[in-house]
Amino acid sequence: MRTVAVIGIVAMACLVAVAQGGNFFQDAEISWGQDRGKIVDGGRGLDLTLDRSSGSGFQSKNEYLFGKIDMQIKLVPGNSAGTVTTFYLSSQGSTHDEIDFEFLGNVTGEPYTLHTNVFTQGQGQREQQFRLWFDPTQSFHTYSIIWNPQHVIFAVDGTPIRDFKNHEARGVAFPKSQPMRVYASLWNADDWATQGGRVKADWSKAPFVASFRNYNADACVWSNGARRCPVGTMETAAAAAGRSGGWWNQELSDMSYRRMRWVQRKFMIYNYCTDLKRYPQGVPAECKLR
Repeated sequence: MRTVAVIGIVAMACLVAVAQGGNFFQDAEISWGQDRGKIVDGGRGLDLTLDRSSGSGFQSKNEYLFGKIDMQIKLVPGNSAGTVTTFYLSSQGSTHDEIDFEFLGNVTGEPYTLHTNVFTQGQGQREQQFRLWFDPTQSFHTYSIIWNPQHVIFAVDGTPIRDFKNHEARGVAFPKSQPMRVYASLWNADDWATQGGRVKADWSKAPFVASFRNYNADACVWSNGARRCPVGTMETAAAAAGRSGGWWNQELSDMSYRRMRWVQRKFMIYNYCTDLKRYPQGVPAECKLR
């Protein structure tokens, strides 16, 4: 099983590597950090920098309501303790929705922690954390969010690692009505990020740099109170009957589900659904549903 899964992961990574991305000049804007965020390589890449004074971040120019968002990221190399690199979707306000990838740095030679979370109507606390099966600082890898009316799927190099399903019929809120922008950032969180804050950022190694490229949003753009979807996206049950609608109807196949479960068994280090100390009266409702 392990050999088959690894072969599948490597094959998918090869396919992802040839995917074409958007242009940061057209699709994104530096949102904070002044000149610490820089678009490079003619718009194909963007670098975020963290120094003792400030981190930096960028956001998409468009808001989206459902889509498939891909980002290739190369994380801060070497001693990245105390740093957090993020790639996420978020709406605004106290009852916001949010879908998070966060990468918690570590001391040299120790693995990053990949932290995922889903917020609905301002409520999060749905954390799952992973170690990656590769060194994310040596080359670019593709991190994807597939967000449709029934699923939020997190994927790494095309391999699903988490599937948050729509269980609204069972009383579980799902992010489906608030348009969200894409955000990314690099910032100092040494009060909690590495070993619970015991290891601080080593500023003699600064500036820290995380690199992004091939940002691609195959998504429905929210504009003037309406959703504008890519040509070929099917939004109704009637249109979807008997046909595939790409990410709009995407769910995990049996093979994809097995790959996800393999990743979770081998590389998951925290799952809120199994944290009985945190939930002595019982885990959240979605944890009991499949």
